[in-house]
Amino acid sequence: MRDPLAEPSDLIRSVSRALRVLESVGRAPRGLTVKQIARRCELTVATTYHLVRTLAYEGYVIRREDGTYIVGLEVADRYRELVAAFRGSPAVGETLRRVALETGWSHFLGRFVGGQVAITAVAEGSRSPYLEDLVPGFDEGAHATALGKALLATLTVEQRHRYLRDYGMRPFTSATLSTPEAFEADLAAGERRGMQLELGQFRQGVACAAVLISPDKDMERRTVLACALPASEMMTSARLVRTKLLTAARALADSLATDT
Repeated sequence: MRDPLAEPSDLIRSVSRALRVLESVGRAPRGLTVKQIARRCELTVATTYHLVRTLAYEGYVIRREDGTYIVGLEVADRYRELVAAFRGSPAVGETLRRVALETGWSHFLGRFVGGQVAITAVAEGSRSPYLEDLVPGFDEGAHATALGKALLATLTVEQRHRYLRDYGMRPFTSATLSTPEAFEADLAAGERRGMQLELGQFRQGVACAAVLISPDKDMERRTVLACALPASEMMTSARLVRTKLLTAARALADSLATDT
């Protein structure tokens, strides 16, 4: 697993600075002036000006009439391409949407991307709470989501502990697991249950369950399927959730096999 903190020896500073500029602009929906960007990125105004001009020329930022810069439409284009690449073939997306429609529960695909747990596809269900954070590319809270648990369960204990140490165990709610020991016990319970589960650990009142679709020696080919629903419904329907998840996982396995 890669070291998320390691700096490459051949780092291109100008590219790194341009990305920092883009990130700063993206975090400021009202826009930033060049001086504000320079201050936030700890760059000189002259350097920032050249970087912003280049990003604007390429369409990644837009200069407004008041002199502030906002994110450009090219970013949206790259995100659409990311979503399409993550999702895979149209058959995968269609199967995911059909399952969400039949059950009413929002469904998610997840896998390791660059060694990090990430959501790769989403189909929203009408009966599930809306979870605005859980979109393709979301890569936080693996310890607090059933999707993350199902993927981390495929690692060795040493690999899991390293992952939790590198990315932390942020307390999303009062129920979020906060120690590797508690996490290991929870994973063991999920193995016995036949699916990984969380109740209010990521969002109060919401539950999530997940099963493995594709085991593989290559960790980045391992895929899991998860669904989210009200915690009260999970308490009374866990067996039904597991049955439906396993059925959907078998259908998705066929579509994913076709992709590879």
